[in-house]
Formats: sequence, C-alpha cells, structure tokens
Amino acid sequence: MFKTIREEIEVVFERDPAARSVAETILTCPGFQAIMFHRINHWFWKKKLYLLARFGAHIARFLTGIEIHPGAKIGERFFIDHGMGIVIGETSEIGDDCSIYHGVTLGGTTWQKGKRHPTLENNVVIGAGAKILGPITIGTGARIGCNAVVVKDVPVGATVVGVPGHVVVKQEIKEKLTAQREAMAKKMGFDAYAEREDMPDPIQNALNTILDHLHKVDDDLEQLKKKD
Repeated sequence: MFKTIREEIEVVFERDPAARSVAETILTCPGFQAIMFHRINHWFWKKKLYLLARFGAHIARFLTGIEIHPGAKIGERFFIDHGMGIVIGETSEIGDDCSIYHGVTLGGTTWQKGKRHPTLENNVVIGAGAKILGPITIGTGARIGCNAVVVKDVPVGATVVGVPGHVVVKQEIKEKLTAQREAMAKKMGFDAYAEREDMPDPIQNALNTILDHLHKVDDDLEQLKKKD
C-alpha cells in the first residue's frame, strides 16, 4: 500500500508542474485523493462489501468531484489532473500509466449487465471533456483529443479527435508520412512544419494531400527514368 501511495505521489510530480510538495499533493490534489479513496473502495468491493464500497465512493465524489465506481479496475500510476466531473463506470478497466483530465466520462451504452464500459490499455491519455462510451478498447499509447466522443475501438498508438471520434493517423503511418512530406517540402523550398502544426485542419489536409501527390509523382518519374 505504501509503495502504491509513493508511486501515485511521484506521478503527480512527473505530470503536474504545479505540484510543489508532498503535503500539498496529499491535502489539495483531488485526483490523488480520488485514486486513494478508490483503492480502498475497490478492496471493499472485491470483499463483496458492496454497500460500504459504494458509500465510500459517494463520499469521495462529494469531496473531490470525481466519480469512480468501486468496481472499476485501475492499474498503477494512474494520473487525474484537475478531475472535476470525471465519471468512471463499474466495468471500466484502466491499465498502467494512464492519464485523464477533467470532464472525462468512461461510460456505458446499455442497461444490460456484464461488460459495458471501456477498457484503456497502458499509457493512454484522455483529453478534457472526452466521452469514451461502451465496451470498447483504447489501444496502448493512444491519445484521445479534448471533447472527442469515442464509440469504437482505437488502435495502438493512434490519435482520435472529433464527434464522432475518428483516428487522425495511426502512429506508424504518421511517422512515415511525416518523413515523406518533409522531404518533399524541402525539395520544393516549402516549410513543412508550418503546414503541419499551425494551420487550420482544412488547409493542413489540402497541403498534406498536395505533398503526398507530389511525392507519388516524383516516385513515378524515378521509375520511368529507370526503365529508360
């Protein structure tokens, strides 16, 4: 238990630059407090002391503004930043080293018994206000953007944005495309970083399409030269 407490405090210092001291974290960090309450409540739940577990979760919600059902399974080094309005349902499963921001819901889409809430694998980050609904799986290392609504499985390493949530680019594809676009942009004398980071999505998508097309044309020309 003491190891768990130490790790949870260390996580706050790692991921929250506003943290100044251990005492401050213990006394004023609602995310840390909610997790500690949940560890105790989940222990009661596993011992089938359901009323005591639910009452403990009710007290935790009153004190922290974070609602975690005592039946939810949460891994190690779980980080909640700010936390107000977070709801984590009964059959939710959260892996190690995950981070969740305020206003996030891990909710169900059915009144049927059984698995009805999401599963987060390791190293998942959920942005503020996002809604993850149903018995879906969010793959290891995935990132869910703020206010996204996700109702389908998310691949490992993917980034999801929008309503309904959609995968922007899978990580391995993104790395390959980024390298290709930078090479083409350099060849054209165009700053690839500007089009990728700072511009609105419609412009970004249009420029990415142009760069991808030019890359294909360039490859085709090289193939023709080889045939000659």
